Amino acid sequence: MLKNVFGRIMLPSVFIVLAYGFWVSPDFKMISAGVAIFLFGMLALEEGFKAFTGGALEKILRHSTDRLWKSLSFGIVTTTIMQSSSLVSVITISFLSAGLIGLSEGLGIIFGANLGTTTGAWLIAGFGLKVDIAAYAMPMLVFGVILLFQSAKWLKGSGYILAGLGFLFLGIHFMKEGFEAFRQTIQLAEYAVAGYPGLLLFALIGIAATVIMQSSHATLVIIITALAAQQISYENALALAIGANVGTTITAIIGSLSANERGRQLAGGHLMFNLVTGLVTITFIQSFMHGVEHISDVLGIAADDYTLKLAVFHTLFNLTGILLMVPLIGRMVGLLERVIPVPPLRFAVPKYLNDAALAFADTAIEALRNETLRVLKNARGIVAKGLSIRREDMLSARPIEEVIARSRQPFSFNVDAAYEKNIKSLYGAIIEFCSRVPGDAQVSQEMTRIRNANENIINVLKGIKHMQKNMLEYIDSDNVYIREEYDRIRSRIVRVIRRLEKIREGGEHDVAVLSLDALKLTLEENAAILHERSQALIRDHRITTEMGISLINDSNYSYDVIRNLIAAAGDLFHAAGKGQTDVEHRIALDDHEIRALLKEEAP
Repeated sequence: MLKNVFGRIMLPSVFIVLAYGFWVSPDFKMISAGVAIFLFGMLALEEGFKAFTGGALEKILRHSTDRLWKSLSFGIVTTTIMQSSSLVSVITISFLSAGLIGLSEGLGIIFGANLGTTTGAWLIAGFGLKVDIAAYAMPMLVFGVILLFQSAKWLKGSGYILAGLGFLFLGIHFMKEGFEAFRQTIQLAEYAVAGYPGLLLFALIGIAATVIMQSSHATLVIIITALAAQQISYENALALAIGANVGTTITAIIGSLSANERGRQLAGGHLMFNLVTGLVTITFIQSFMHGVEHISDVLGIAADDYTLKLAVFHTLFNLTGILLMVPLIGRMVGLLERVIPVPPLRFAVPKYLNDAALAFADTAIEALRNETLRVLKNARGIVAKGLSIRREDMLSARPIEEVIARSRQPFSFNVDAAYEKNIKSLYGAIIEFCSRVPGDAQVSQEMTRIRNANENIINVLKGIKHMQKNMLEYIDSDNVYIREEYDRIRSRIVRVIRRLEKIREGGEHDVAVLSLDALKLTLEENAAILHERSQALIRDHRITTEMGISLINDSNYSYDVIRNLIAAAGDLFHAAGKGQTDVEHRIALDDHEIRALLKEEAP
């Protein structure tokens, strides 16, 4: 909503300013056209990189953000490649909202992105203004457009990237030519303001320009081209660069409006970092300028090459911000969590499903997987109570025989009420979210697996509900034989749950293989064994016929519960291991382990 209000207020003002500029000066049209072409190139470039975000993002993230220095490096490298800190910010918010990364890792990426975006200033100042980049733009546009008409996703993405780079170069060319021509009619440098008033004024102008264009990169290009044409003073250019750095946080703030509390915390951290960096730089501007001169001398930059000095300054003050804020990142996380608290976890309220997670197929799938894991976690609690076992005992390291022995007192527990409270609305939210995820056939397959996993979890609860009546009657029965058989049923289910949880926590799904057909065969074999034992117990008059019928029915329900638990885990492990073969996503149980899990002791 805030984004729409922002658009309604700013858009008419921008149109009025542009119309006045076009009327006052024809050269202003060339500068404006250059900005528009540059921004269009940024959009095309972002669209191109989005085409390559599927499949490998999660794997890269897990290996690239588990340490703070890795998060910083990830932000630097991705922003250097994509040339868009705004895109990296939005991607990071999506990652955080989907539960792929934590807040401290997200802040590390944002810090690195601020430094990575300085490479754009170096490229423009060192290359873009010193050669005829329009000559490079034309072939990029030609080949880019050709690739855009290809059906392959990676070719189309490459086309967007090439076309985007072509438009970026063309936009820089138009802006450079426009400012050169503009100098013949109007000398903007005459309006320079010296001292701290000038720093504050031009910093505000830099913020406003970046907010309007939603791109600090575009603002920097304007600053550098205007500085090269001597339309602004060097000191005012520095202030504009500081303002552009602060203004770019608006994109992250707008992007966080559709995110959860974690996404808003990250946007707040981004704003905090850039504000503190900007204020420190303005306060010690003379020291920074002396530092730029010293670094320029070491690098051999000419004394009058102010565009490259601006690039040095841009890098220096962002690096200073990182050095200042990285030691405080733990305190930042604590402050942000207090100011923007995450509501206490409530059942039946989606935690990961939000619009920010829909930005990319990977984050959408991971959000669905994490939400389904919540459903599974809630369902395990219902299963434990349905079996009259404490949840903490079911997942503990205590021997299963001991757990069963101390769980002799039946629980009075309403499975239907627990399903309504803890599962139903989450399940509905997951199904609705699946319908909103855009993507190709592979993404559609992942959505199907997520839906199947949730359906299997629901079927687990149905099986527990069917078993519960007889379970309550027989687990503390005076008949030792029927009591032992129901203890075996409980033991089998607990053993399977523990094994699946161990696989999930250990990440064994990436290397282990399980044939579901072999599992079904083993289950059928055990069902036949149980049927024979039930018949023997009835024949030997150790249990009544009524007890035997209940035992056979509930054993069948227990095997259905186990089948559905394994099937749900298999689908979730598949969603967690994209890029591997289907076989590698089977649950890591071989035939020997299956028999060990479901082994029946002879009576």
